[in-house]
Amino acid sequence: MLTEKDRNHLKRALESIGLRPTRQREHIYSVILRKRDHPTADELFARAKEEMPTISLATVYNCLETLVEADLVRQVNLERGPSRFCPNQSQHAHFHCRKTGKIFDIILPDEIDADLRSMLPDGFEAEHIELSYTGFTAAEVTSSHRN
Repeated sequence: MLTEKDRNHLKRALESIGLRPTRQREHIYSVILRKRDHPTADELFARAKEEMPTISLATVYNCLETLVEADLVRQVNLERGPSRFCPNQSQHAHFHCRKTGKIFDIILPDEIDADLRSMLPDGFEAEHIELSYTGFTAAEVTSSHRN
């Protein structure tokens, strides 16, 4: 269930692209905010069906496309895996653990964002920077050395 603040944020964002909130859009947005673990569309579909059994996978994909277009959710593509969805709209990087498949948000200080932007050639302006790390969490590295 969305908070009033999240519901209003959704409504304003959708109106900015000429759309309105629907039960399905509200539900998918609520599901993705509830557990911020960078789920795939299939994972969101399974979660959404628990409370809205009649929702279809096509509707989930359509809702996700709309939420991405409204800048409410970011589509994250790592290597050749399925797209994942992140509701964190602040400037951040992602860390993908190869062993567990989990994705973690890495908050970057403003200075790093400014440094990255300063590296662009003259005349270039970045709207958004996608930065991701791939490796293993410290616990995974420690356990693999014990084996």
